[in-house]
Amino acid sequence: MNIFSRQLPTLVAGTVLGSFVAFTFLGTNVFAERDASTKSIPFEDLRAFTEVFHRIKSSYVESVDDKTLLQNAIQGMLSGLDPHSSYLTEDAYQELQVGTTGEFGGLGIEVGMEDGFVKVISPIDDTPAQKAGVQAGDMIIRLDETPVKGLSLTEAVKLMRGKPGSNIKLTVARENEDKPITINIVRDIIQVKSIRSNTLEPGYVYLRISQFQAHTGDDLEKAIDTLKQENKDGIKGLILDLRNNPGGVLNAAVAISDAFITDGLIVYTEGRTNDAHLQFKARPDDLLNGAPIVVLVNGGSASASEIVAGALQDHKRAIIMGEKTFGKGSVQTILPMGNNAALKLTTARYYTPSGRSIQAEGIIPDIPLKRLELAETKTDDLSLREADLARHLNKTNKAEEVTKALEAEDLKNGKQPAKTTEKSKEEEKPLAQRDYAVHEALNLLKGLIILEARKSAS
Repeated sequence: MNIFSRQLPTLVAGTVLGSFVAFTFLGTNVFAERDASTKSIPFEDLRAFTEVFHRIKSSYVESVDDKTLLQNAIQGMLSGLDPHSSYLTEDAYQELQVGTTGEFGGLGIEVGMEDGFVKVISPIDDTPAQKAGVQAGDMIIRLDETPVKGLSLTEAVKLMRGKPGSNIKLTVARENEDKPITINIVRDIIQVKSIRSNTLEPGYVYLRISQFQAHTGDDLEKAIDTLKQENKDGIKGLILDLRNNPGGVLNAAVAISDAFITDGLIVYTEGRTNDAHLQFKARPDDLLNGAPIVVLVNGGSASASEIVAGALQDHKRAIIMGEKTFGKGSVQTILPMGNNAALKLTTARYYTPSGRSIQAEGIIPDIPLKRLELAETKTDDLSLREADLARHLNKTNKAEEVTKALEAEDLKNGKQPAKTTEKSKEEEKPLAQRDYAVHEALNLLKGLIILEARKSAS
């Protein structure tokens, strides 16, 4: 979906094995407007910095080269601002750009820093981390035998990266667990499929976005077209699953919102510079022609996911169901530097159409829903039914009789009966057991359709 006729900066809401953030590629002119306070150079503070630099060079127990000291100084300067601003070395900068294309090496988790530890924002679908059992909200306290406390996010990420096929042991602290949990993961090349879709029941469809990539908007259109072909009588309702979606390319989040909103603002950003003031507006089309939408979110839904949920909620285009989202509402700008490195700097906050800032607040769902797993209970059923009564009439099933007669005729003519495909044990489970949240969302959609039908009838 080409949502803009003019070239806009690429906004991104995350990186894998790094803090997932919104960013745009800009030149150094982003600082063309400076406060008067930035024009004066603090010579006394610079003198202190120089003195510390020379003391380390002359007295530290081991020799440290100038480049390392200066890079550490830059990283320290940025880490003191907020959890998402950082200095990207040449390798880290390249990996950040590769990450937005949907293929990269690693574990498949979105992480940030909290209280000196690495916090899992969310595991990505069908990656080693998710398959190993990593959960959103996990606090990584040890990488193999290395304590995370005291490491920068960049250092921790570097330890987590490695050759595909190599092993790493994560020790995590998890809410409601008395002891740390050890998780063994085999590194792999991560190929993220951003969209997954299927028909739950005739007219009721499910669409999952695991990450917002550069091509997600186009993938959404293709997925909706396929779902329409599967449902010849039309799509009655859509479940849009953004759970554990840590973000991605912001332009893709705008495209997803625009696919269902016909006018008005989708999101806007505000900061100190002119370049930080952006507005994204919807075009007059709706791929579902107004069919109801239920959006599923949880604590792992961050940044670009929150933009979509917030836009659809503010426009009253969808009902948001689930848990409060992560609360990542700041925009990071990637500033390329002359040494092939880059500066990732928080330059703005983004706001939902109604003017809400979700920074450290998150999106509050319209219908709260806790994470539950339903299990089938086995109880003694003492109730009586017609079949339990003595001398009850036997049932007749004409359809079954006709089917058996046809099968007998086929066998007589040498025709083999059609083989039925075996379903996996997971597919045989009721939807409520496989995914309780999707089950509840489906029931909500059905209720909305019934209410709409009654209104139309009256």
